[in-house]
Amino acid sequence: MILQFGTSRFLQAHVALFAHEAREAGQDVPPITVVKTTRGNARDMRLSGFANPAGYDVILRGLHHGERVETCTRVRAIVGGLSAERDWGSIMAIALGDLAHIVSNTGDSGYDIPAQDRVRGAPHHPPLSFPAMLLALLHARWQAGLGGVIVLPCELVRQNGRVLHTIVADLANDLGSGPDFLAWMEDECRWVNTLVDRIVSGALDPVGAIAEPYALWAVEDQPGLTMPFAHPDVILTGDLEPYERLKLHILNLGHTWLAERWHRAGAPDDLVVRVAMKNHDTRAALETLFATEVLSGFACHGMETQARTYIASTLERFANPFLDHRIADIHAGHAAKVSKRIAVFIDWVDAVGNHAPPMPELRALAAGYMGHGNRD
Repeated sequence: MILQFGTSRFLQAHVALFAHEAREAGQDVPPITVVKTTRGNARDMRLSGFANPAGYDVILRGLHHGERVETCTRVRAIVGGLSAERDWGSIMAIALGDLAHIVSNTGDSGYDIPAQDRVRGAPHHPPLSFPAMLLALLHARWQAGLGGVIVLPCELVRQNGRVLHTIVADLANDLGSGPDFLAWMEDECRWVNTLVDRIVSGALDPVGAIAEPYALWAVEDQPGLTMPFAHPDVILTGDLEPYERLKLHILNLGHTWLAERWHRAGAPDDLVVRVAMKNHDTRAALETLFATEVLSGFACHGMETQARTYIASTLERFANPFLDHRIADIHAGHAAKVSKRIAVFIDWVDAVGNHAPPMPELRALAAGYMGHGNRD
């Protein structure tokens, strides 16, 4: 069994779609049960949809090597949905059964822990936060003498596996779980850093998603790691950093550059990326930035070939005729994004020393936001 925390349309069109395709290819893939971590009735219809044995649709629309692509897949990898608030006993039963992998995508605040979860409650009272839920399930397995599980977080947090492990271990220590359990969690469980990359542009009702054709699940390999399935878009790597750099300093940097250009031009609030890319001057300027400043920066670190390939796919993704990605939304939190996506890139390139390229446009953009944001 794979236990998935989070009902997001992203995971519907990413991990669950991969699992379905792997099963269709003849692999023995465990079924997925989805857990809704939030309280209240929101997204309850999704839980009902997950229980439908007919599955749900994932529509992929976009460009692939210059050609328009539109496919629809009926995904049957998910066998049910549970609410942590109402179905905690059933979730505990899964945790004490044939559970091998836990996947999560719990949003920007998914790792936050409220004060109520820092006091141990009765087993039939579910915790409020995902880390506390995870701790309760793992502690129950340890008490039952069961083996560890493989945790594959998909939140957009750098070194998400390590970060999540630290948060759960600190909470366990605060709650007095004891050194034996902490050692079990360290030695028997696998906390895996992963990077996900796919734009999921829309949701279907009650469950299902619309996404771009491009997809990547980069997983940092470690001793004892076994994946629940193999898939062409799942890459096991000994070093996750190159994939993180490519996404952050090409795809995300390109978005931020577009947002800066949009803001300076006073463009309309409803302008979307694909329309901006139809403007000859905008596309030419972005292609020049990628080809000169960005590519030269990656070349300093021996990544010119990978960067050139990723730049080509990024330009194709930006031009996706089916995707309405508002630049006004990208511009939210702009100063912090400039810091993390551009200033950090400059720092990384400058670390090579005297051979660092000039990158005048990126340096000027970053300089305009000095003192804003956080580079960590």
